Order: sequence, then structure tokens, then C-alpha cells
Amino acid sequence: MMTQEEYIESLRNQKKEVYFMGERVENVVDHPAMRPHINAASVTYKLGTEEEYEELGSAISHLTGKKINRWTHIPQNQEDLVKKAMMLRVAGQITGTCFQRCVGMDGLITLYSTTWEMDRDLGTNYHERFKRFLIDTQNNDYMTDGAMTDPKGDRSKRPSEQQDPDQYVRVVEEREDGIVVRGAKMHQTGAVNSHQILVMPGAAMTPNDADYAISFAVPADEEGIVYVFGRQVNDSRKWEGKIDQGNAKYGVVGGEALIIFEDVFVPWERVFMYKETKYTGKLVDRFASYHRQNYGACKAGNLDVLIGATASLTDMHGISRASHVKEKLSEMAHLVETMYSGALACSFNCSKSGCGTAFVDPVLANTSKLNTARYYPEVTKISQDLAGGFVATLPSEKELDNPRIAPYIHKYYRTGENVDPIQRIKMGRLIENMTGSTPIIECMHGAGSPQAQKVVIQRSINWGEKIKFASEIVKDTEEPSEVKR
Repeated sequence: MMTQEEYIESLRNQKKEVYFMGERVENVVDHPAMRPHINAASVTYKLGTEEEYEELGSAISHLTGKKINRWTHIPQNQEDLVKKAMMLRVAGQITGTCFQRCVGMDGLITLYSTTWEMDRDLGTNYHERFKRFLIDTQNNDYMTDGAMTDPKGDRSKRPSEQQDPDQYVRVVEEREDGIVVRGAKMHQTGAVNSHQILVMPGAAMTPNDADYAISFAVPADEEGIVYVFGRQVNDSRKWEGKIDQGNAKYGVVGGEALIIFEDVFVPWERVFMYKETKYTGKLVDRFASYHRQNYGACKAGNLDVLIGATASLTDMHGISRASHVKEKLSEMAHLVETMYSGALACSFNCSKSGCGTAFVDPVLANTSKLNTARYYPEVTKISQDLAGGFVATLPSEKELDNPRIAPYIHKYYRTGENVDPIQRIKMGRLIENMTGSTPIIECMHGAGSPQAQKVVIQRSINWGEKIKFASEIVKDTEEPSEVKR
């Protein structure tokens, strides 16, 4: 397994074509817009290799018997799923933001069982290919970008019905030694600092969509792959200073990018689905359940940080003993623990697939994500309420180097005799960072927008069974005798 430092250095050897702010980025490792996200991803390596965390962050490969990073592990039982959730909360507590490796982890887990089922049903050899790829991933501790979300174009039309056929990643040429693919994947967390890209279909396909029913893996710096790094709120602060960033070390959310595939060649050895449209819906649903399990855990970890910052400010402001403040902080904690309980519940109430992979309870996993999308904004709103309006009007940290203004910053941002005004400003900026628009939008739409979870819940619940429960209770109730006047 790689250490944090080894992971960061491993990215220097890549030759990716990355663009940001209209210019090509030759060195993603030291670029101020990207380094905080790399630091956040490196925490997944910290958890795997440091003694304090290794019980959660590492596992034993069921394929090789070697000790591996849990982010490359295929869960074999309830304990593995529970440790996965616990690991995600700890990573969230350390970073206060997204650490980017979850989508790739869930893609590995999902394709392991899906390729096994395709081989069982169709006589293909996808699973053997995938196992070789997985062992290579585990042995080298590669960070995998799980690429599922397509641009989609006109949402009312199927992939094969789009005016522009490249709105979903597709096969444009079949060769004796592999395939050539074209298209794009959007909102790709951690893409510019991943070692490899694992592409999966982004929707259930019909037979007419066969060219889009593909899954494959390529090195992240494969020829023909282009990255466009996205902007985030206040991201220019990353090259303007430190304090104003709020979370200078780990950044905001996950450093998403648009990945463009310009006729990229994929050898057959790295193709794990090819036109098997029947299995696309199953793959997408299975992946979604694993990924929605995560949100109740990782976002709980992030919000642990926000609760800490909020509680710290209430103390600095001299209001921490007020009953309404205690009540609001308790409400924040209650909502966070409710989110986390869903991640644990779907892990405990698991099942096993035919190949031995442990699978989360899909209804509880989707409920956990739906609760997270609902409660996360509520927790941030309470934080803003308690922190106060100064969070939105703080002056630039550059004023601290301004001899005319700096003494006044120290004077007027001090709230008590023992309060460090700079520490107060730092906490305010951290809250601003964590409660701004980018984290809220990501929590709402990451792992699928709320309506997607409602659809899964609606079609998964046995409504007839619930009606039967009520009917059984009332069926033996005697009808009241006629009331005498």
C-alpha cells in the first residue's frame, strides 16, 4: 500500500491533458486549485497505512490474501460494510470535505458481482478479466475514478435517440484487439488526481442502446483523454492566501472535472461489459445503493467538523450557555446521527450475492442518502444561524498585513478577553467554506438527486404487504351493534 506521500508523488509521473481557467495545467500536484483536493484524497492512504486507523482503512484481499487498502476491497460480510461506513466518517472528520475515492471503490465492488453474473448467465469471461484488473489495482493501491454520469443531452430521449450521439459514452469502432470509445463523463470527483478511470454505463439501456452499454478501464493519462477542471465558489482564494479559503489544506468538495474521451482505444482485456444492455439497469441500481450508503457516513464526518466550528464560535461569542444555543447544537447533532444511522443500518441489514459479495439493503441505503440530502442543508442553516452575520462580511486576510488596518482587525474581531480574533476569523471562514453553495449542491445531487432515491424506495416497498398488515388488524373487529335511540 502507498503512504500519503507516495500517493502524491505517484501523480507526478502522469502525463494528463488537463485544462483550467482557459490554460493547460502541466503540474496538477502543485497547482493551487488542485493541491487541496489531492491532499484530501491522500487521507485515504493515511487511513490504510497508519497504525491509528488501519483497522478501518485496510483489509485482507479475498483474492490474494494480502493486506490491502479498504478502498480497493470487495466487502465479503456485514463487518466489511460496517467498517466501510465507519472509515468514511473518520475520513470526513479528518478532511471536513470530500476525499474523492468512494465512487471508484463502489465501482469496483459493483462490477465484481455484475461481471460474475454476466459470466454465469452468458458464458462470457468478463469476471476473469475484471479479477485480474482488480488484483492489479489492489497490489498497486491505485486510486480509481468511477466514471458513471454522462452529459445526457435531452433527458426525455434514450442514448440512441439523442441528436448528438456523443451525449453518452459509446463504442465508435470495434477492432480485433479492442474497442474505440467516444463521449464524456461529467462531475467526476477526483478525476485529475486518479491513477485510472473505470467507466460504467450511466443509465439502464434498451437493445437499441447497445453501443452505449459498455464498461471499461483505462489509465488516467491514456492518449485521447482530456480533463476540464471545474470552478467552485471562492476558488480564486486558493491562490490569494490561506485563511480566506476556510479549509486551505483540503479544499471544498471533491475537485470535479469533465472527462472527454476523444476516440480512446481500450484493449479487450480492460473491457468488462460490451453491449449487454440487460445488465445495465442492474449495474446502475447496485452501484447507486453502495454509493448512497456512503453519504450518511462521509457527510456525517464532514458535519462533525461543522458542529465543532459552530460550537467553538458560540463559545467565543459568549452565548454557549444559552438554552436556545444548546438546543440548536443538539438538533445539529441529532440530524447528523440520523444520517449516520442510515449508513450503518443498510450495512447491518445486508445480503450476499452469488459470488459472495456483501450487498447493502437498497431501501435503507437510498433512505440514508435521501435523509442526507434533506438534513445536510438544515444543519448548515443552523450553523449559519448560530455563527452570526460576521461570517458573510469578513475582510480579506490581506488586511492582517496592512499596518493601517491590522490593529483594528485585532481590536474589533476580539469578542472576549481570552478570545483570539484570528482564530475566530478562521472558524468563521471554515463555516463559510462548508455552508456555501458548492457543498450544498454536491450533497443534494451527488450519488443521485433526491428524486432518484424516491423512485427506488417507491418501487421497492411492498405496498400490498403494508395494506395486509392493516387489514389483518381490523378484519376481526366486531361491527358495532345498532345504537338504540
